[in-house]
Formats: sequence, C-alpha cells, structure tokens
Amino acid sequence: MEETNVERPLLEKKKKKKYYENCPGCKVDEAKELSEGRSVLFTKLFVVWMLVLCASLPISSLFPFVYFMVRDFNIAKTEADISFYAGYLGSVYMLGRCLTSLFWGTIADRIGRKPVIIISIISVVIFNTLFALSTSFWMALIVRFLLGSLNCLIGPVKAYTTELLREEHQALGLSTVSSAWGVGLVIGPALGGYLSKPVEKYPQIFPKDSFWDKFPYFLPSFVMSALAFVVAIGCIWIPETLHKHNCSDESIDDAKALENGSSGGGIEKIQKNENLFLNWPLMSSIIPYCIFSLLEVAYLEITITTGLILLQNRAVKQHQRGAANGIAMTCMSLFNAIGPAAGGTILTWSQKRMNASFLPGVMIS
Repeated sequence: MEETNVERPLLEKKKKKKYYENCPGCKVDEAKELSEGRSVLFTKLFVVWMLVLCASLPISSLFPFVYFMVRDFNIAKTEADISFYAGYLGSVYMLGRCLTSLFWGTIADRIGRKPVIIISIISVVIFNTLFALSTSFWMALIVRFLLGSLNCLIGPVKAYTTELLREEHQALGLSTVSSAWGVGLVIGPALGGYLSKPVEKYPQIFPKDSFWDKFPYFLPSFVMSALAFVVAIGCIWIPETLHKHNCSDESIDDAKALENGSSGGGIEKIQKNENLFLNWPLMSSIIPYCIFSLLEVAYLEITITTGLILLQNRAVKQHQRGAANGIAMTCMSLFNAIGPAAGGTILTWSQKRMNASFLPGVMIS
C-alpha cells in the first residue's frame, strides 16, 4: 500500500507573530524571539532577584525585636500579654496582603506590571521607615498593615517573570523568585537582630541619648528602605511586559492555538471576562500552593512551589495572570496571617496557666 503525504499546514507551520509598534509587550516578545537559542540573560534574573529581595526583607525583619518593641510601647498590662500583642503585630502584614493581593493583581492586568512593581517598592521605602519611627502600638499596627496592603509585589512579579523570559527559561526565573524570597526571609531577621538597639551594641558609633537611642529599631529598617530606594530608582528602566493593543483582534496566542490543532470554522475569541474561580487548571494549582506555603522548606520552595507557579501562569491568558497570582497570594497570605496571631495568643494563654492540671502552660509553650 502506497504511503500518501498529507499536508497539515495548520499544525506544522507556525503563524508569524504580529508585533504592534507602540506596544511594550510586543517589544519584549520580539526581543525574546530574536534571542532564540541564546543563554538566559542574567541581568534579567538579577532584576527579578532584587525586586523580590526588597519585598521580602521587611516581612520577617521585625521578629527578633518585636517582643521588645511591644514591651517598649507599654501597652501590655503584664509580661505574659506581650506575646499576644506581638503576635498580632507580626501577622497584620499578611492580613493586609491577603485583602489586597487580588486587587493589585487586577490592577497589574489593567495598567501594567511595572507601575504595580514600582508602587510596591516605594511602599517599602515609606512604610518600613514609618514603622521604625512608631511611637505607639496602634501606630505600628496601622503602618504595618498599610505596608502589607501596598507591598503586593510577589503576585505581579511572578507574572512579570514568565513574560520577561523565554519559555525554556521560565522555570529558572521562577526559581529565582523563590530563592530570593527565601534569602530575604533569612537575611531580614539577621538584619533586625544585629542592627536593632545599636546604642547598646555599638556605643562607640551610636552615642547614648541620640536619635538612635530614641528609636532603637530604626537602623535595620533604614538599611532595608535605603536598598529599596535604590531599586525603585532602577525600576524606571525595566521594561513593561503587558500588551497594550486589543488582543481580541489578532492575538499573539493564535499561533499556539493553531499548533494545538485548532481547525475548522476558526479560532474562538478570547474571553477577557472569564471567571478565574471556574478555571479548574488554575484553581487546582492554587490549592496545593496554599497548603505547601505552610511548609516552607527549601526543597519545596525550589521544586514543588516553582512548578505550581508555572502551572498557575500557564493556566490563564496574559490579561488574567496578575489576577490569578493575586488569588494565589490572597490565599497564601491568609494562611500566613493566622500563624503569628494564633501563636502569640496561645503563648499568652499558656503563660497565664503554668500550673494548670489540664494542658499546663509548660506543655503548650
């Protein structure tokens, strides 16, 4: 039986992408196409690294001194109550991020990734500094909440990373996000511990009864805010990756639709208002992402979490990636907000019942 050659141009030939002149997203995609076959640009990875590092440093930097900070506020009636207030001060950041992550993700889909990234970095400069200058518990609580509400960079930067790099380099880029996040969570407490109360630790440099004595927790926040300020200036030159033209007319994703075997009457129109909560590939990757956020062990961050983030970003179109990552960050932040508040409350409760016959404080704490 003679073999016949069947031509399948829709499956074998890639449709040439159309780039729009004034579209920043098209410029990035064109640059990626021209760099095909080349190694990943480490300058791009460095930019992503610094962005995530600046966003993650303030999260855990307060934990070495938060107990003493609350004690200095004189809000706790007894020493056992200090951990109660410290727990809420530690968790209010994640509460703010939980409430606004979806909002900032949607904004990133509307106006672009770059403006949201710049706003997040500037919020670190302003509110992290104000937190160190707090003179009361309620001022510190409000400022910390505002910092978490405005510093929602992690969701948009994940979408930004997948759009900035070629597909074969996206796993490396998202691993950079996870590793920078982990490094920030490690360096943050180190800075908070070494640089807090400098008058007591370094009296030869910081004299007594000076500004540093009045605000003993300002130095670590100042160092992090100064780094964030430099990065915010550098953000002026980072490229925007969001497409500004009407994607429904001639979508860049049409080429992928053709390669997947779309034929017949035409290509279905992209639904810009598709409900993300009904997108099962997206939600099935967000749920385990939230669960694994409770177990932030190194190999989970680099392997499982990176894979889940890739699934989230590939489950939706570009105009929904910010919102999709916002939903993921909302759920994860909710879990992270419960931990410190619950831990502080349980510790306070246990310290008040040290000699109880049932579940004494020694066993609980």
